[in-house]
Amino acid sequence: MVQFNNDWDEIMKDEFQKEYYLKLRMFLKSEYAQRTVYPDMHDIFNAQKLTACSQTKAVILGQDPYHGAGQAHGLCFSVQKGIVPPPSLVNIFKEIHNDLGIEPPPHGNLTGWAQQGVLLLNTVLTVREASPNSHKGKGWEIYTDEVIRKLNRQSQPIVFLLWGANARAKTALITNPVHKILTAAHPSPLSAHNGFFGCRHFSKCNAFLKENGREEINWGLLP
Repeated sequence: MVQFNNDWDEIMKDEFQKEYYLKLRMFLKSEYAQRTVYPDMHDIFNAQKLTACSQTKAVILGQDPYHGAGQAHGLCFSVQKGIVPPPSLVNIFKEIHNDLGIEPPPHGNLTGWAQQGVLLLNTVLTVREASPNSHKGKGWEIYTDEVIRKLNRQSQPIVFLLWGANARAKTALITNPVHKILTAAHPSPLSAHNGFFGCRHFSKCNAFLKENGREEINWGLLP
């Protein structure tokens, strides 16, 4: 049984008994035994372990984990310290600088955001080495859709930052009018100039949180 050590334990307990998840678990057991899979199996659920449901103030939704050695550690767009930030993350830092004047940090580990209430969730939580989307369609999408539904039911306002077509497809799951949805192009170099740069999602997120009596995110706090 997965242990989050926060309110997700009670909220998600029934999910791990469902048929789709049991099939996913068997698939992952085989994959981790026979192939190189990222992130480390102990890091798969780090987003929910670091950010309790009741403490979630913002959600950033990625696709699947980075598929290179040492990169993925269970938080979307984040890489371990000592790993060169990938282009999408570099572009995220550029937009934060342009939006808020915060200088890019010396590393790409976003744990500091997660600890402030930013749920850094991927749609698919595992990937085979050097094979993007290799775990797509195995059941993770069902699980992460349910995470979003649980967040949608929260009474405290949450900002959903949906970048790119895959993330925007989740808009239909967010129906509670107390929440805020911000959409933009994906920060990838292929699309960032088509609407990610200049979106000012970081200041808009904080403005919404402040309006609703929630503490703002310090987007520069990455210790």
